[in-house]
Amino acid sequence: MSDGEVCPDLQFICQRVRQKQDNYIAYQFTNEQNDILKTFFDLAQEFDTLQDFYRVCVAVPRIFLGLQTRLYLVNDEKKGLELVCDTEQGVYSEPRPAPEYLSLAPEPYTHGEFYVVPICRKHYGAEDAPALALKGRCLGMLELSPVVGLSDQSRFFFNKYTNRIAYNLHNRRLMQQNIRHLEFINNLVMDIEHNVIIPNMYFRHLFNQLRKSIGSLNEVRLDLESADASPGADSIGERLGLIQGELESSHRQLLDHHATTSLFLESLFRRDHFREGHLVLRARPCKVETEIIKPQLDNYLSRLDLYGIKVEYPPDMGEEIPLIVDIGLLAQVYSNLFSNVVKYTEEVLAGDGRPRKAVAYGRELHQDYFGSGKDGIKFNVFSTGPHLRAEEVEKIFDDGFRGSNSGRSPGTGHGLSFIKQVVEIHGGTVGCELVPGGNNFYFVLPTYPGPEVQRD
Repeated sequence: MSDGEVCPDLQFICQRVRQKQDNYIAYQFTNEQNDILKTFFDLAQEFDTLQDFYRVCVAVPRIFLGLQTRLYLVNDEKKGLELVCDTEQGVYSEPRPAPEYLSLAPEPYTHGEFYVVPICRKHYGAEDAPALALKGRCLGMLELSPVVGLSDQSRFFFNKYTNRIAYNLHNRRLMQQNIRHLEFINNLVMDIEHNVIIPNMYFRHLFNQLRKSIGSLNEVRLDLESADASPGADSIGERLGLIQGELESSHRQLLDHHATTSLFLESLFRRDHFREGHLVLRARPCKVETEIIKPQLDNYLSRLDLYGIKVEYPPDMGEEIPLIVDIGLLAQVYSNLFSNVVKYTEEVLAGDGRPRKAVAYGRELHQDYFGSGKDGIKFNVFSTGPHLRAEEVEKIFDDGFRGSNSGRSPGTGHGLSFIKQVVEIHGGTVGCELVPGGNNFYFVLPTYPGPEVQRD
C-alpha cells in the first residue's frame, strides 16, 4: 500500500477529516475564537458534575469576551425553559422560569441587547421546530449580552459554540441515565435474590415434609397389607387420617407459596422496570389488610410457630379504606417485615412480669399527615426484643446496613432499603419506633394516589 493510500476501513473517516479541514478554513475563526473552543473542550473534560459543566458554559464567554451569559435548559416535565446558571448568580439551587421574551427556537434571534442561541445537537431549519422540541434535540438556549453590532461571523461562531455545549450535555445526560439504569439493575438483582431466590428455598422444606409424609403413608400401607382383621386396623385408619391431613396442609402451603412467588416474580420482572430504569407501579384499589397483610402473614405462620412467636391480632380496626397501591410490590414489603420478625424477635418480660415473644400488626388513620386535606394511613409491624440503638434507627433503612441485633442471622441488609424504595414511590414514608417491649417498623401511605402512582 503506497503512502498516498489508506486502508479501506479508514477511507470514510479520512474523507470526513478532509471535510472538517476544509470547514475550519472556511469558518475563518479568529485565534481568540479557537482558544474559546479549546478552553471549553479542555474544561468540559476536566469537570465531572453537571453543575460545574453549566458553570463552564457561561464562564468561557464571560472571561474571553466580557459577555453576561445565561444558560436556559428545557424542563421536560414542565414543558418549558428554565434558567439553570448565569454569570451573575452561578448555578441556581432551584431553576427559575425563563422570561416571557425568551422561547425555544431552532434558530438564533436577537431581543434588545440579548443574542439568544439554541443549544441543539444538530442544526435544523425553522420548519423543524416542533420536531426539535418533541424529540428532545433542542436542549435549551444560551443568552449573551450585550451584543450590539455583533458580526455575522461572531453569530456563526456562537452557533458552533452552543453545538459543542449540546454535544457534551447530551452525552453527560446519557451517562447519568446509564449509571441510574445500572444502579437500578444492580438493586433489582438484589431484590430478586432477597425476595424470590432466598424465600424459594422454603419450597425445599415443604418438599421434605411431603416426602416424609409420603414415606409414612407407605409404612401404613405395608402395615395394612400384613395386618389381619384385628382391633389394630382402627389405629391404622387414624394414622392414615393424620397423614392425609398433613399432606393436605403441605399441599395448601405449596399452593400459597407458589402464588406468592409468582406474584413477586411478576412484580420484579416487569418489562417497564428495565425500560424506565426504575420501579414502575401497577396500582389498583386494594384493601391492604385483607389482600396483602393476612395472606403474607399466613405464609409465615408455620415459621412463627416454629420459633415460638405468638401472633397478636389487632382488635376491630373499623372499616378498611381501600388504597391505590401496587399489590405485588407492597406484598413484598410485608414479606420482608415478617421475614425480619422470624429472624430477630426475642422474648421479653411484659409489664405483668410474664414472658412475651410476639409479633403484632395494625393500622391507624392520620389526618392531614401529608398536608391539609391529605390524610395518611400508618401501617405497623411490632415485634418483641431489645431496642435498636438510637443511631441504628437513623440508618436502619440504608441499603446494606444491619443492626447490632442481627448476630449470625443470614441477611444482606437490603430488605428494609427495598421497603423504603417501594413505600416512597407510592408517595409514602417509612420509620422505626422504639416502643415498650420492642421495635415497631411502620410506613405511612397516602389515602389519595401519589404523583408516582398510576392506576393500572
